[in-house]
Amino acid sequence: MSRLWIVVVVVICLASVYVMANSGKKAAAPAEKAGATKASAKAETAPWNKLSAEAAGVVVGCGTEPAFSGKYLNHKGKGTYTCARCNAPLFASGTKFNSNSGWPSFDDALPGAVQELRDPDGRRVEIRCARCGGHLGHVFRGERMTQRNTRHCVNSLSLGFAEGKREEAFFAGGCFWGVEHLLESVRGVVRVESGYMGGKSDKPNYKQICTGRTGHAEAVQVTFDPKRISYEILLEVFWQLHDPTTLDCQGNDVGTQYRSVIFTHSELQERAAEASRAAADESGSFSAPIVTQIEDAGPFTPAENHHQDYYRLNPNQPYCRFIIAPKLEKMGTLSDRIRD
Repeated sequence: MSRLWIVVVVVICLASVYVMANSGKKAAAPAEKAGATKASAKAETAPWNKLSAEAAGVVVGCGTEPAFSGKYLNHKGKGTYTCARCNAPLFASGTKFNSNSGWPSFDDALPGAVQELRDPDGRRVEIRCARCGGHLGHVFRGERMTQRNTRHCVNSLSLGFAEGKREEAFFAGGCFWGVEHLLESVRGVVRVESGYMGGKSDKPNYKQICTGRTGHAEAVQVTFDPKRISYEILLEVFWQLHDPTTLDCQGNDVGTQYRSVIFTHSELQERAAEASRAAADESGSFSAPIVTQIEDAGPFTPAENHHQDYYRLNPNQPYCRFIIAPKLEKMGTLSDRIRD
């Protein structure tokens, strides 16, 4: 009899852990999500590229390379300038211009790729890679050098370069921890960043969007190589990594911030999203009608640093173990055309 009771107790304990996790991004996660210091410390040890001493002095030490010395100053390649530390796409080559300042200059950055911070002296605005926090340079406005009236003055030592075009896609499908990590596993995806989109406040934060009053969804910005994966294939993946038939919820994560949305930033994307939704709805793959919304992409606000790469940094957190990990295993069974 005593052995039977031991088995019963073990089963109850395991069931309790699962229920906590499944109900529980919000039950178990607030304390961990509030632990920005712990997660940020882990991010500092992330496996970024190894930098030379000179590059580390700029990217990590916030230094500045000598004027007219950088290898990308007169570079004219067609493609995407990336972060030297984490390879995140930063600037399209078409935004580069000659400012005669002595450093590579760009009049626009890729959406959400660059973070702006006021210098301690209040005189200049520093720019950093939004993914890894690496120092890039400074941004200046009002100089009338281009129609955008903006100059991102960047150190060559902070940059890398990838030939070819990069494109952006925006999805919301429940908790962005899982959506981010699942999409990062797809071939041709260069970068995924968690953030907020579709709401009415200018600078949303996690605490605000959790109220459901700002109108924002937990969303991800996906940067991908269109030569390796098409937008249409990404849409197919999107239908499989979440339940598009549940309104304003995913599992026990309930609220408008968990709604299913495809945010499009061109007519081509909008038409592709509508056709893909119709095909998925008619395929018979789902037991209920798809309720996913298709909306114009507005401003994307990157989430706090401790939300980025959350699954990779916290694989043993209950929500990650019991909710995200099984989905990741399912992704492994998908077609080889989306897997490296």
